[in-house]
Parts: sequence; C-alpha cells; structure tokens
Amino acid sequence: MRRFYTSLLLLLTVVSAIAVDSTKPRPLGVIATRSGRIAGGRTAEGQVAYYKGIPFAAPPVGELRWKEPQPVTPWTGVRACREYGPSPMQATPAPFSMWSAEFLIPKAPISEDCLYLNVWTSAPTATARQPVLVWIYGGGFMSGGSAVPIYDGAALAKRGVVVVSINYRVGPFGFLAHPELTKESPHGASGNYGLLDQLAALRWVQENIALFGGDPARVTIAGQSAGAMSVSCLVASPLAKGLFHQAIAESGAAIGRAYPPLAQAEQAGERYGRELQAPSLAALRQVPAEALLQHLPALKGPILDGYVLPASPRELLQQGKSNPISLLTGWNEDEGLLDGPLLPAEGFRQRVRQQYGQRADSLLHFYPTESEQSAANAQLQLARDLRFGLPTYTWVTLQDQHLRRPAYLYRFTRKVPATGEYRKYGAFHTGEVPYVFNTLGVVSRPWEKGDYQLAETIAGYWVNFVRTGNPNGSGLPNWPAFHARYKQTLLLDLTPAARPLPDQVRLNFLQTLPVQP
Repeated sequence: MRRFYTSLLLLLTVVSAIAVDSTKPRPLGVIATRSGRIAGGRTAEGQVAYYKGIPFAAPPVGELRWKEPQPVTPWTGVRACREYGPSPMQATPAPFSMWSAEFLIPKAPISEDCLYLNVWTSAPTATARQPVLVWIYGGGFMSGGSAVPIYDGAALAKRGVVVVSINYRVGPFGFLAHPELTKESPHGASGNYGLLDQLAALRWVQENIALFGGDPARVTIAGQSAGAMSVSCLVASPLAKGLFHQAIAESGAAIGRAYPPLAQAEQAGERYGRELQAPSLAALRQVPAEALLQHLPALKGPILDGYVLPASPRELLQQGKSNPISLLTGWNEDEGLLDGPLLPAEGFRQRVRQQYGQRADSLLHFYPTESEQSAANAQLQLARDLRFGLPTYTWVTLQDQHLRRPAYLYRFTRKVPATGEYRKYGAFHTGEVPYVFNTLGVVSRPWEKGDYQLAETIAGYWVNFVRTGNPNGSGLPNWPAFHARYKQTLLLDLTPAARPLPDQVRLNFLQTLPVQP
C-alpha cells in the first residue's frame, strides 16, 4: 500500500509540474483564434492535425451580398471544425469532359454562406514556425471549392508545411459589378468580391497561422486555372502587400489578358438585373440565390475596378508596382480548352484568316492544317497556347526582365493513366493537381508505380519551393531557373528533365499578335 501511495504521489507531482510549467511546448489541440476557440481532428495515423470549416469572414448574405467581406462575429465556447464548410453557391456539380467526380466539389452543402477555410498541420507545437501554403481553387470563376477531394492537404503537411485551403465567392456572387454597388462602396469600386474574399483569407492567415505552427513571414499562395489567375491578380494588387512572399500558378495567368474596365462591367451588371426583372440593387439582393444562377452575367471573373486592380497585372508588373515574389509556374501538355466544337480544316483556316488577317498565314505555319487530324491538333494546341502557354510565358519573361526575382517554369507532360473515354485527354487541364497534393489515392485511375514516384517528386519540388523559394533539393533532378535568354523549363513526366522551352519560337510569334480578351 505504501508503494502505491508513493507512486501516486510521484505521478501527481509530475502532472502538477507539467501543469504549472507554461513554458513547456504543448501539442496542438483546441486553438484560440482571434474569433474564438476551435477544435479539429487528426488523420488516421495521427501525424497531421486538421481544422476544417473555419469562418474567416461573416456570411455574405442579405445586405452583405456583393460587399467586401466583413469580420466574423466572435463566438463563445469551442467550435467543432472537423468538416468542410459549405461550398460557394454554384450550379450542382456533375462530372463532364475529362473531369471525374474527384475533381469536383461534393454536391452538398452549397450555400452563399461559404467564407470558410481549412488548415492541415504537422507542427508539434505552436512555436514550430513552419512555412505556409495557401491554396486557391480553379473553376473558371464560376465553380469550385476547397472541399474538392484532390485538395486534401494532409500529405503535404506531413512534409513540414502548414497547408491552408480557402473558399471564395464565384459566379455572379463573386464578380458582379453594378453602378449602385460602386456608389455604395467607400472605395468607388465593385465587381472583384471573389478576390476580396481571397485577400480576407490571407489576412486571417497573417493574424492566426502562428497558432497552428505556421510562419506568417513565409507564406506562398498557390492555385490552378482560375486559382492561378487569382494568384497573378493578387501578385499585382496593391491590397496584397505583405500578405505573402512567393507564388505558384498552375495553368493560368492574368498577364497578357485584356480585362474589362469597371464601366463596361457595370453596364453588364445592369443588363443582368434587367434580365432578372430586378432593376435596382435592393431588388437584386432580394432575388433568391438559385434564381441568380438561372441567368448569368455576360462578364465573368476579375475586372479592372480601380481598387483591387488599379491597372492590368501586366502594366503593374512592368511599372514595378506588383508585389515582389519568387515564382513557380507552368502549364500542361494537353490542356487546350475550346470555346466550341472542333472545326474542319477549311473552317479553321477561314476563322484564322478572319481573325488575324495578314498574319494568318504565319500563324498557320506554326499550326499546320494539311489534314483533318492535323487541323484538329492545331486547334487544340492554339487554344492551349493562347489561354495558358502565352500568358505564363509572358509572365516569367517579364518577371526576369523587370523584377529580377527567380522564376521556375514547368511543363506537365505525363499522360494521366485512364480507361475508356478518359484516355483521349492525356496530360489534361487539372491533371497535375493530384500529383502536387500527392493525393493519387483518392482518384479512381489505373495508376502505375511511376505515377506514385512522380507524385513524390512533384510534391517534393513544391514543398521545397514553399520552404526556400527554390524547388531544388536532395534526390531531385535539377530544375534551373527561367531566364529570358536561356528559357529553360522542367518537363514533368515519369522521368523529369530540364530542357529548353520546346515551343519558344511559336510563343514568341504569338506575343506579336493582338492581346486576347
């Protein structure tokens, strides 16, 4: 009995010492954010803690529809943050083209009340100061959400990076401009609410991420498609100063695109209201969310509003006014997205002549049409180059010439394994994302051993870049920085290798053509 009491006394002494020694690091558990305490969960093996559905702004509903995101109302008690918050309001997702269900948000819940973010961390304590990756999803500014299965951040968090994924408003909820909205804004602007959501999430990261073991002084923003275009807009925006330090843009860039000015977007917003029989802002705010999706405004995505974007991203970069960042960017081999059906060879040649006049024959030299098959390939390649290759190539070239900050360019060339109809899509748009997040396991495809190794390699490059601004590291093939003179790129296939940019002559020609809308 004496031995029992002695052991009990020793145990209580140890527990008491731990309790009173507040200087000892403690594992992450309940976290007291600036808005209130939250409780998360842990992955099955316990290595990564996750906190999902954390509100970073007030619900943008009612009178807050089409307003800059407002502060969260603080809560009492402990908020359970173990499930994703609602995805942004949009059409019900359904697989189409090359995108199977794993590339889309779950069908429910979908709501205007959508301003939530998620955090994955393997930091042993809040003092770990791990680098931070903030992910911005794609979806053409019309769809998407952070709950997409392939965006799970656990695998990257295991490598010592705090991963954050965020929601932002899309479609008419995120990018509607209107004269009355401009008038009520203290900044005399409207239309870029989705970008303002992203900025609000980045401010939340600056204020709270240290509580999760992250380092607010080492934040990398990253995104794919519309998410990558968002990244380039944020790099350009004066409102983003100091919110991040590096950028990753996959298959998308705002550089070289012609964005509409505020006045044009306001006119489109007025037409949209008339179509909905809601001629005033007050009437528009009364229209049910589902009804807003029945008629879509003519303009989609960011505009030059004079506030978030005072000028085009290209102008801001050339003037030295964009945020100084290191950059990792690239595009995929087979991601030509057409706005309509493939044309027969003669029809394609006629369209090129109508659009490019005296430059048509030169363009057709780079995109030959001797046969129906070559004409089909030419249309896909031209769509890829105009939409993804040219803006990205222009960005890294200007980055080298004006900012003189490092840029790393890649081309994802791995034809994603598939069966049935999916085989024809090859290295398709978004195909690289499960490799980046090392989430091949959630995608139902006939993966080969080499794909898992490629995912390890790509995740390694991305994590190294988040840590240091340089993707290179032990055991990885060398990835040289891009320079306007040498134009090196990394081909990401089963055997990654650096090569001179294979289509630089064609892209140089495209740079001489008028800017595409």
